[in-house]
Amino acid sequence: MATDTAPDKLARRLRARDLVEDRRIVLMLALGFSSGLPLLLVLGTFTLRLAFSDIDVKAIGLFSYVALPYSLKFLWAPLIDRIDVPVLSARLGRRRAWMVTTQVAVAICLVLMAFADPKTSLALLGLGAFLVAFCAATQDVVVDGWRIDAAGTDFQGILAATSNLGYRLGLITAGAGALFLASDKGWTFAYLTMAALMLVGLVAALLAPAFDRGRPEVATVDAAATAATPKAAGTRLWSVRQAVLEPLVELRERMGPALWGVLVLVALYRMPDFVSGVMASPLYRTLGFDLKEIATVTKLYGIWVGIAGGFAGGWAMARFGMFPTLLAGAFLAAASHLSFAWLSTGGPEVWRLTVAISIENFCGSFAGIALIAYMSSLTTPGYAATQYALFSSLYALPGKLVAGTAGYIVAAFGYPTFFVMTSAVGIPVVLLCLAVGRTPSRKPAPVVPNSAATPAAAGDGNPPVSVPLPTGSPGVPLRTRA
Repeated sequence: MATDTAPDKLARRLRARDLVEDRRIVLMLALGFSSGLPLLLVLGTFTLRLAFSDIDVKAIGLFSYVALPYSLKFLWAPLIDRIDVPVLSARLGRRRAWMVTTQVAVAICLVLMAFADPKTSLALLGLGAFLVAFCAATQDVVVDGWRIDAAGTDFQGILAATSNLGYRLGLITAGAGALFLASDKGWTFAYLTMAALMLVGLVAALLAPAFDRGRPEVATVDAAATAATPKAAGTRLWSVRQAVLEPLVELRERMGPALWGVLVLVALYRMPDFVSGVMASPLYRTLGFDLKEIATVTKLYGIWVGIAGGFAGGWAMARFGMFPTLLAGAFLAAASHLSFAWLSTGGPEVWRLTVAISIENFCGSFAGIALIAYMSSLTTPGYAATQYALFSSLYALPGKLVAGTAGYIVAAFGYPTFFVMTSAVGIPVVLLCLAVGRTPSRKPAPVVPNSAATPAAAGDGNPPVSVPLPTGSPGVPLRTRA
């Protein structure tokens, strides 16, 4: 059966019956679901819980920092590829052991969040959210590594698409599902239910074949040799140094001084979205929308508008090219924030919320696809994993760091002015797109042998750069307002 075949024999033509017979597809759907489920529970759903508990808007902005592990997971991704989980790795293999460990940890931390009352145990709730984000980000690294190990090149497309579908289902469940439950049964019941749903991924991890590239017993022997031989230890350290530094040096040598403009563009391109997104949930609460209205419009309807925007971005990329689409995305994403400035001047009218969400999600997803394609075009074959991880972390981290101040800006100036300000931040981004687009073409990317691929390739937690799906990816999600 296909699922028992070694990974190096999996690169073959996909047959229709594989969709039914190959259990990797069903397992990938479940693992994608467990990857997507925790994200909104520490972002949009979490901030709504804080807002409906009457937590100060300044504190809500600061709590956006609990999700930083999602942007920093590249720091410990190489370690996950090399360190065994005691006892479990010997029985399940390294990847499956880490999947089981992180999924159980996420479930336990969600239980902690369920019983922590924001009004009396706010610090404990924040700690639980941070631990969920850390464990879930680590789970993403391992799940992506298993997906890459489990299939040959010809099968990666279907597994990436299946993972993306599962991820989206997880987002809908943690978004609309959790809000409907919270509206009827309370936040404790909603978070306990989400913790129980982590069993979906846990069962999949236990049933998944062990496709580790490095078997536990081999890793143990290597570790013993390294500890016993100083020369071997130095060789291993140099190998890791090469794996991390060579992709960055190659990028600098290939792009030259133009690299700095590119890095600034990537860092600022989605910054307005991250800053404004933190204040969306408090705005809904302030305007008087209830949880079911928010769930229906922002989670159920909004995600489909975002998917449509992603397809529009893909079409524009094919029709007009890279930089025109990137420029249009920067302008549309920035201008779309004015719809929330308009929304903040009215009352709890569902049609106004629907209009604002339609504009925001469509334009944001259009821009997201443009950025995914642009970052992918900057990488070199063989170094793609590390270079793409650098870009995807750079695009998210500055915006998330600035987002913590959003509550203070709202408290000082109000929601309308705040969203106008985030829209204005997009003006330098548009100018940067024009400047970078006029720079001389960079040198062609050299073809690097596969043996030079970095160890982070199987565990950087980012989607394969050769498959930028129009519906987004776990590494660079399309915008759906929380």
